Amino acid sequence: MTEQVQQLIDPPAEDVSASDAAPEPTPEISEPAQAPAGPPAGVPEKFWDREAGTIRTDALLKSYVELERKLGSMVPLPGDDDQEGRERLRRALGVPATAQEYQIEARDELLEPTPEVNARLHQAGFTQEQAQLVYDLAAEHVLPLIDDAIGELHAERDAERLAKQFGGDASWQNMARQIRTWGQANLTGEVYRTLAASYDGVVAMHQMMQAREPTVLQEANGPQGDVDEAALTRMMRDPRFWRERDPAFVAQVTEGFQRLYPS
Repeated sequence: MTEQVQQLIDPPAEDVSASDAAPEPTPEISEPAQAPAGPPAGVPEKFWDREAGTIRTDALLKSYVELERKLGSMVPLPGDDDQEGRERLRRALGVPATAQEYQIEARDELLEPTPEVNARLHQAGFTQEQAQLVYDLAAEHVLPLIDDAIGELHAERDAERLAKQFGGDASWQNMARQIRTWGQANLTGEVYRTLAASYDGVVAMHQMMQAREPTVLQEANGPQGDVDEAALTRMMRDPRFWRERDPAFVAQVTEGFQRLYPS
């Protein structure tokens, strides 16, 4: 009886050791890692350092310096009443200070720069390159039209003069056929076309035709002097012959053919 009571008071050794043992530690539950915070409102992504969570001051400073440089080189658009601002803008675009400062390279004597035209170009705000382009386009597109118009005018006048020279339209038409036949048979194609394009050339062919047979062309140092067919052909291409009808120059060409083809 006494043992039973003692057992109730004093539990078995293994039971006591089990109850007196230290409790096992409870494992800690780690919280999930938070993603780096984004940039504050108004801060562009390129200026935000996500790892440090701060503004990238070096990138911000570099961008500011570049913006200041660009703004410093810009010319503000002036208003209609801001004459000084408009002049600054024109200088920045490359418009010369005065029309006299245009350096125009003329491609033909008919298109020599004129103060009146340059003044209009300057008033419109044309730069040096733009003003030169105006003259270049005129040379490319207007000059051919002028040459055609002058050629047609001369052709009409030459036809009237030739009809008068040969005794009327009917007589001239008959003579024209003879000159054409003779010229195509005795002259090179280039020489014939050049002579047939002007009054003086047709008269020269008529005089050569009357000789019946053209004299053999001489060299430059031959008896005919410094005259040959090639040189005369070049002279007939000169504007003084076909466009300006310079009397002295035309007479020189005509005399040259007469020396080559004496009657």
